[in-house]
Amino acid sequence: MTVKRIFRSRLFAAAVGLTAVATLAGPAAAAEAPSGSSVNADRLAAVEASVLRADVAGTAWGTNESGAFVVTADSTVSDASLEKIKKEVGSNGSAVRIERTHGKLSKLTTGGQAIFTGQIRCSLGFNVRRGTMYYALTAGHCTQGAGTWYTNQAHSVKIGATAGSSFPGNDYGIIRYDNKALAHSGAVYSQNIVDAINPVIGYNVKRTGSTTGTRAGKVTGLNFTVNYGDGDVVYGLTRTNACAEPGDSGGPFYTGTHALGLTSGGSGNCTTGGTTYFQPVKEALARWGVSVY
Repeated sequence: MTVKRIFRSRLFAAAVGLTAVATLAGPAAAAEAPSGSSVNADRLAAVEASVLRADVAGTAWGTNESGAFVVTADSTVSDASLEKIKKEVGSNGSAVRIERTHGKLSKLTTGGQAIFTGQIRCSLGFNVRRGTMYYALTAGHCTQGAGTWYTNQAHSVKIGATAGSSFPGNDYGIIRYDNKALAHSGAVYSQNIVDAINPVIGYNVKRTGSTTGTRAGKVTGLNFTVNYGDGDVVYGLTRTNACAEPGDSGGPFYTGTHALGLTSGGSGNCTTGGTTYFQPVKEALARWGVSVY
């Protein structure tokens, strides 16, 4: 699987206003290596630095729900590249578990209801506000270099301009509602959102996407690093087994009434299953001094 940034898909409901959207996914396959025992902090830091130095696109790494350090490689990663990772890890190799996953880890690029800028289509995550000003959050790889956003491909109904973007490193962006005539519900479809919390391993989560609708899964890892290639490395992502497909990029992850994050990327699909990575939303809220409602 290639790690995909879920790039161009965002939820927009004309009658209700902009709501929240989706993610990306892909199943983990064969695992090589060690017993999977937990890794102490110093050794973990050394292993993470080694994998980052290897700089292999299509890989994601972090500590799973069992406390084991896992490197997941998609179908584009060659055996030679895996050997490069092992060489960099060196004597710490026994602390690393390598997993193969089907498909390609990447950004998703199609969808149904969406927001548009130029030739790009992305999903909207959460509507937020600061005082009397309203904004929409989505993925940073969508807002990077983007100008004005619209509700339709014809660019006839304006939403507003990109007000901030953070990618790579992080993966979140914010769009200002310049069109005061547009409704902007704080809900994700019919699910009311009242606050934002940090993800915890084992949480039951949902993500809503313009391509695949609402899908459920669990949080399976925290603080993962994903290498999308071309220097696009994102840190501090949360891993889940909720599936998604192209067009779900930037959409919301949530549990009950609690906002959790914005879809960054993943691999797989909703037929065979998948792995998704999301950007925890609290960092974005703090960055721009906004809140869900």
